[in-house]
Amino acid sequence: MATQKNIRNFGIIAHIDHGKSTMADRLLEITGTIDKRKMKAQLLDQMDLERERGITIKLTPVRMQWRDVELNLIDTPGHVDFAYEVSRSLAAVEGVLLLVDATQGIEAQTLANLYLAQKQNLTIIPVINKIDLPAADTETVMLDLINLLGCQDQDILLASAKTGVGVKEILDAIITRVPAPVQTEGPTKALVFDSFYDEYRGVVSYVRLFSGEIKSNQQIKFISTGQTTEALEVGFLNPSLAKQPSLESGEIGYVVTGLKEVGEAKIGDTITSEIKIPVQPLPGYVEMKPMVYAGIYPKEGDAFNELRDAMEKLKLNDASLLYEPESSLALGFGFRCGFLGLLHLEIFKERLKREYQLEIIVTTPSVAYQVVDKKGINYTIHSPEEFPKPEQTEKVLEPIMRVEILTPKDYVGNIMKLCAEKRGNYLDTKYLDEHIAILFYLLP
Repeated sequence: MATQKNIRNFGIIAHIDHGKSTMADRLLEITGTIDKRKMKAQLLDQMDLERERGITIKLTPVRMQWRDVELNLIDTPGHVDFAYEVSRSLAAVEGVLLLVDATQGIEAQTLANLYLAQKQNLTIIPVINKIDLPAADTETVMLDLINLLGCQDQDILLASAKTGVGVKEILDAIITRVPAPVQTEGPTKALVFDSFYDEYRGVVSYVRLFSGEIKSNQQIKFISTGQTTEALEVGFLNPSLAKQPSLESGEIGYVVTGLKEVGEAKIGDTITSEIKIPVQPLPGYVEMKPMVYAGIYPKEGDAFNELRDAMEKLKLNDASLLYEPESSLALGFGFRCGFLGLLHLEIFKERLKREYQLEIIVTTPSVAYQVVDKKGINYTIHSPEEFPKPEQTEKVLEPIMRVEILTPKDYVGNIMKLCAEKRGNYLDTKYLDEHIAILFYLLP
């Protein structure tokens, strides 16, 4: 077991396709965590879907050793539809690598993830990746990063995840720049940042310990649900499950809970070993607000229970999914589901089909509106047929987003015209450099 001063917990954040999974592969290879013979591209992307599309969907923790220091990496998705995965992983680490593609520069999701990291007061290590490509414009990207972060040019690391150039320097920078976990006294507290369901062992939770320790076969309690169980097994990921006698403060690992009821182990909950004494939970996560809604119905009416069980298990693994039962005259019993975006809906659909062999019908994605009637009662409607008669309606409220649009300067006029057509409310414009502008808008 490493002492706390020899532990570094970090994540990698980037825009989609900026080489995040390749960087994770190189880190695993150079630290010797994975034997070269077993190495394959996108190693931490365990789902077939992730490999086919070349994107990360699930966060994945893994432990490495470098210069006698224990490095816990949480690899996170880059697409905005999986931003909730990123926010959860950032709550479990002390620092992040901010990866920017030398050929594409700073993009929208880079900024969104950077803001999430800054909110958590994490140490940010800027890395310019893909410097080996002929189209790389390293100097411009470096200037943009200096403007954005207010850092010095020597703080920015240059690397090529594909060839392995600069990766050892990144590992050294993680050790020197990312702070070790803070030593905290008091009862055992572990934050559950992800879970999955195992047919034989029940719910397996990924945790970050903030204080105390969890031993194998010890009684544990989920604070928010009040559920007590036994930690059947504890350990870390390298990247498969590696059993240990215990997990200690500052470490990231897994706990096999044996719980068969999926709802008893919520993501964002705190696990403690104090069964009788009341313990204050760690701050969990802010619930995500869905952006689009769709109805999900089984193709065969008698598959409703299977659909419900599958959705419960997926919810355990995808905390940003929201669903509630609904029925339709044409389609029978199903669920109204809230998603963070259309890619989120598409991936969810594919996972139901592949992982649970379910044939489903999906209704057209829509947005929820709030209606205030003449009596002052406020309620939410999800489809046009729920809309009340105009004479019963006082006002209708629609969801509004505050958006930041990154664009080359040449397109500013056209984008402003488009936003005006979509009833957008202009707020502000900022320039990252002489080429890139950020437009701030309120948009329905």
